[in-house]
Amino acid sequence: MNPNILLIPILVPIIAGILTFILPKSIKWGKEILAIIATAITMYYAVVIFKVGGEGLRMFVPWTSFGINFDLWAYHFPKFILLAAAGFEILLALYTASFMEGKDRSKEFFAYFLLTAGLANGAILSNNFVLMLFFWESLLATLYGMISIGNKEAFKTATKALVIAGIADFALILGIIFAWHLSGTLTMSEIHLEPMGLGAAAFVLMGLGAMAKAGAMPFHTWIPDAAIDAPLPFMAYLPAALEKLLGIYLLGRISLEMFTIHMNSTMSIFLMTIGAITIVLAVMMALVQKDYKKLLSFHAISQVGYMILGIGTGVPAGIVGGLFHMLNHAMYKCTLFLTGGAVEKQAGTTELKKLGGLFKLMPITGVAFWVAAFAISGVPPFNGFVSKELVFHGAVETGKMIFPIAAWIGAIFTFASFLKLGHSTYFGQQSPEMPNKSPKDPSWAMTVPMLVIALGCILFGVYSKLPLKYLIQPVLEGRAIMAGHEGGPMEFWVFHLSWIVWVSLACLVIAALIHKYGVKKGQGKAYLASEPIHNLPVMHTLYDWAEARVFDIYEWFVNGLLKGAAWAVFKVVDRGIDAIYEKLIVFVGGVTTGVLKEYHNGLYANYLAWAVGGFALLVIYLAVLVK
Repeated sequence: MNPNILLIPILVPIIAGILTFILPKSIKWGKEILAIIATAITMYYAVVIFKVGGEGLRMFVPWTSFGINFDLWAYHFPKFILLAAAGFEILLALYTASFMEGKDRSKEFFAYFLLTAGLANGAILSNNFVLMLFFWESLLATLYGMISIGNKEAFKTATKALVIAGIADFALILGIIFAWHLSGTLTMSEIHLEPMGLGAAAFVLMGLGAMAKAGAMPFHTWIPDAAIDAPLPFMAYLPAALEKLLGIYLLGRISLEMFTIHMNSTMSIFLMTIGAITIVLAVMMALVQKDYKKLLSFHAISQVGYMILGIGTGVPAGIVGGLFHMLNHAMYKCTLFLTGGAVEKQAGTTELKKLGGLFKLMPITGVAFWVAAFAISGVPPFNGFVSKELVFHGAVETGKMIFPIAAWIGAIFTFASFLKLGHSTYFGQQSPEMPNKSPKDPSWAMTVPMLVIALGCILFGVYSKLPLKYLIQPVLEGRAIMAGHEGGPMEFWVFHLSWIVWVSLACLVIAALIHKYGVKKGQGKAYLASEPIHNLPVMHTLYDWAEARVFDIYEWFVNGLLKGAAWAVFKVVDRGIDAIYEKLIVFVGGVTTGVLKEYHNGLYANYLAWAVGGFALLVIYLAVLVK
């Protein structure tokens, strides 16, 4: 097969995005049709590329003598990620066509959406670090554009996202430079290093860049703000799906291909620690939220922790679980945000205290929500149960029990927060504060994507053996990490009634009891179910600090570094200029005035002498110049 077809998933969305920018507004549905056609073509060729066996397809065009080449390679790992990304893109194009109907700047949103799709596909297929960075960094522009289309405060959030991503990408670039120095190549598939010395620095820096793209702590703080300020399809597309695929894909390539991460090595502990911290802290923030979209945004952060924890175990079961959870999360979190968009559009709000009783009014949306909520909570037989159990298995196998305990704590409060969200929104009495008193399910263009992805959450759980065998297992085949596991990662897909599963089921029961107690203490108001935890002495203080953005690295940067730099500039430059003016210039001015007074004495003869002398100098200068 001609490897040039690798250009199609990149160029078709980019060209469609550019055309959307210049498309006349008079062409009704033009942008929507263009987006659906472009994403359909991308999906078709993603399937064609995925079906190519062997070593896949590689397009190599040499550019420079020092290793910067146009190198695209679709072997199994990028083929799998490309297929997943393309699937979400076509469904979200259909959903967005209905959601953004009649909204200001919808044409710009579709243009940025398509450009993002093409650039992301380029980053996925790139096999040269410089080429990958071109696509990766270009995504910052579309990220800023998509967020800024939201409400009046959106540009501030867009700037915040840009700054945080820029800091993380600086770390990524620095890590790539170290890897290039050690390996002598920029070809990603040819880099094989040990995470020691400068190699360890390269791994940490590149890992931070990848994890930041996925939304891990501490690079997460723009995501909850974007949930409120940005258009909802943006949240379903980037933080929920695409950025998880991109970030964890790059982390997977770094951890499995460029470096070898051994169980309980320093780098393994580094990844598992970030994963565990992200799980616990983000889920505790999700638990106390009182807005549908903001609650989901913190879960988009928390679930990244399971992916990082799984990969960091260095255990085949954990790695398989981390990669499978990446795919599963994209499915159920995308569905959850799509249901949030339906509620926002039909009910007129996403504030939990203003919702209630929507299941009987919006049954399709309600069914999609609960399927996705059970999936993210790890309820059997949904897909999240399978991937989480694999992560638990890998974490337990490391022998470092702090990590599976953190994962189980996350499981408890994940389910508790979704019981709160689902109860507040879909059950109970309809709030008299709901703006639209008679909401109903949205159009088929919005409900079909929700139901299709929700169905995937069921099928990937009941028939988990199939995606594990055809999507996940080939990623690890032949890797050094599989030494001693000749049966392959498929040996882990069957779950016996081991104590790990029983602990996981106990977590679900504990979560239900926490929610029941919280509702009782909140006098039957489900949106107050988390208040008993929020009001605990230590927790109350920590939550207050979090709400005050004490832990926000962007606030550290803006209020600390930038204001500190401004103070330094004021003190050094401004005060320095004042000192120069007050001391030096006054001194020079005094001396000059004294000298001039000697000659400026009112005698016309002196003035005439000065004039003649000046004229003579001018004549001499012109004579020399003409000569």
